[in-house]
Amino acid sequence: MGPGTRLPLQGGLPPAEVPAGSVVEIACDESGFSGTNLLDPATPVIAHASVDLRADEASALLASLRSDFRSAPHEVKSRQFLRRPEAAVAREWFLTALRGRAHVHLVDKQLFLATRVVDLLIAEPSYAAGTRLAAAYREAALALHRVGRTAGADWTAFLAAFVDMLRTKRRDRAGDGSVDRFLRARDALARHAPTDAVLTGLDRARVAAVQARLYDDDRSIPPPLEPLLPALAETVLSWSGDGRRVLVVHDEQSALTADRLRRLQRALADGTGRPVEESPLAGLVTTDSRDDPRVQVADLLAGVARRTHRTNGDSWLRP
Repeated sequence: MGPGTRLPLQGGLPPAEVPAGSVVEIACDESGFSGTNLLDPATPVIAHASVDLRADEASALLASLRSDFRSAPHEVKSRQFLRRPEAAVAREWFLTALRGRAHVHLVDKQLFLATRVVDLLIAEPSYAAGTRLAAAYREAALALHRVGRTAGADWTAFLAAFVDMLRTKRRDRAGDGSVDRFLRARDALARHAPTDAVLTGLDRARVAAVQARLYDDDRSIPPPLEPLLPALAETVLSWSGDGRRVLVVHDEQSALTADRLRRLQRALADGTGRPVEESPLAGLVTTDSRDDPRVQVADLLAGVARRTHRTNGDSWLRP
């Protein structure tokens, strides 16, 4: 890397200071989020990154990167790490600087959809679904995903029919046909694994009942095509593992509504045995990433992670 202000390569940033009280403030952003378009082959993975940095630490880190990459004055993007000849050195420097002060949760979108099939249509949908707090159905979702990976076009058709069935907005309920299409796709996929417990357990009455609840805007059901909420939940659970509560500063996202966050806060409290006023999620505020250098670092980290890792639920950079 060229000349410029340097944070130490060996040892990275100093350990975070113990915050006053029992709350840690983290800054978060994601990479690879594509709304409800979860089958886009160009973005198979979502990375949700979080950092425990002071604003001055984040600003110094970004200033050092800008001095080498001649980037825009307000933001540094992950693609700059990957296209320059010195990309590998820059990435290693950046990740070493953050070690122990950051966390990344990676979500494979197809596996996320497999968990949603189980959560919605086999189990009882909840805001804990798809996280470590609902581990009882994890193996069933993994088994379904393994079936799908060997089924080629039938797997893709099954997921597409599932997604289409859950898109209830602006749809005429009469003569919809989406449940029938989903069940036909189930039958085609079941030929690859006739004994799979999930596929044999999907019945018309249950599927139609869940769709009806979505049509009726039953808000006790988490948004079925929204992976950001379980990713946020896992991020909070990771940072709260030492008993601290977590205050999240997040880049602006339309998925993070007040009602959803209250339900997530309650689900995290229930899952960890705490009263809701002591939920691991202490609160969340949104901001424009251009206004907070910590969120910019999280955005950069998420982009690097998404482009270099392809495993679901991978968590790294914290000891």
